[in-house]
Amino acid sequence: MRRRFLPFLGALLSAPAWGAEPVTYRDFDAPPHLYRQRTPADRFSKMKDDLESGRIALDRTSELAFLKSLLRAVKVPESSQMLVFSTTSLQLRFISPSNPRALYFNDDIYIGYIPGGRVEVLSLDPELGAIFSIFDIPRDGRPLRIERSDKCMNCHGSADSAYVPGLVMKSVVPGERGGSLTAFRIEQTGHGIPFEQRFGGWYVTGKPPIASELANVIGRFSNGAMQKQRLEPGTLFDFARYPAATSDVLPQLLLEHQAGFVNRVVEASYRTRTARHASGGGNLTPEQVRELDEQARIVTRYVLFADEAKLPAGGVEGDEAFKKDFQKAPLRELDLKTRLLKRRCSYMIGSTVFQGLPPEMKERVYRRLGEALDVERPDAEYAYLPAAEKREIRSILKTTLTDLPPGW
Repeated sequence: MRRRFLPFLGALLSAPAWGAEPVTYRDFDAPPHLYRQRTPADRFSKMKDDLESGRIALDRTSELAFLKSLLRAVKVPESSQMLVFSTTSLQLRFISPSNPRALYFNDDIYIGYIPGGRVEVLSLDPELGAIFSIFDIPRDGRPLRIERSDKCMNCHGSADSAYVPGLVMKSVVPGERGGSLTAFRIEQTGHGIPFEQRFGGWYVTGKPPIASELANVIGRFSNGAMQKQRLEPGTLFDFARYPAATSDVLPQLLLEHQAGFVNRVVEASYRTRTARHASGGGNLTPEQVRELDEQARIVTRYVLFADEAKLPAGGVEGDEAFKKDFQKAPLRELDLKTRLLKRRCSYMIGSTVFQGLPPEMKERVYRRLGEALDVERPDAEYAYLPAAEKREIRSILKTTLTDLPPGW
């Protein structure tokens, strides 16, 4: 389902002073955001000095050993491994069906690794959104040097992420060398994306085999027509070059959910700061109030899986190692029959970016959540949630969130 954008996307949140430059939420390097000028507060940036100095020790005996030790250091499970072979990355010259790029993630750190290439890190700052780092795996006793990468913003600060520093998911039919021949779900992320538009350029393993015309496929044009060839994961490359022998469908489904969550929440955060800045710290205009109310509605619907695409008939099983690593809290209990989660409320509500929302936005979202989960006065917009599920979600949120408004 295509994400609905407001008709004045990127327009002024309020009329600027006469002669002043327009203020838009997309100006992430301008006040009040100052994306590149502020010191990042994301978890990986805070670890940078300890990693470079060796106070956090990493295994340098091989590329694979280094990667495994890095994943342990940042608490990202190896079982989250996904392999993508389309050249939709900064290091496209290293990527091909015979040398796929591996991705690993938890709630706030995302790691990219290509055999023979550099390590990429996307880490979430509570206010700024995605912070990008890149570095070589140190060899021959050389020091580890972590660079902040600006080039990533060419895609991760564009229409693909709603013009805020966020996550990008691509689905393409790649050619034999990984270059894109055609693309799907352009400028869209999230659990509402139809399954027939996902997985292009990705290796997908798991049971039952995902019924997708795009997964594990390369293409070529012959006489003006696209011809597709299926690839069995592990035939053109050796899984032994990676920490795990999987590219399981479940991590890919959850990464899609998280990407949609992060981009919507970070956009809401940027829009709120822009409105506050444009008002000069005074009262918001009626237009600004309506804008922020609509952003809170968008976030709330996403948190409660209002537009989630149904899983394919028969559901998915999911890799057992990943399920064990993932299911460690009530909101992480999986369903996998017709939908992702047993309780349709995103576990990402406890994440760095959600907790970093400006108070004006977080209060709005909490209020909308309270109304959505009210079983005494049901909201028709959330009629898909049974009363029992609403009660369970409300009870879990009340015991896990410490900043809910009084009487929630």
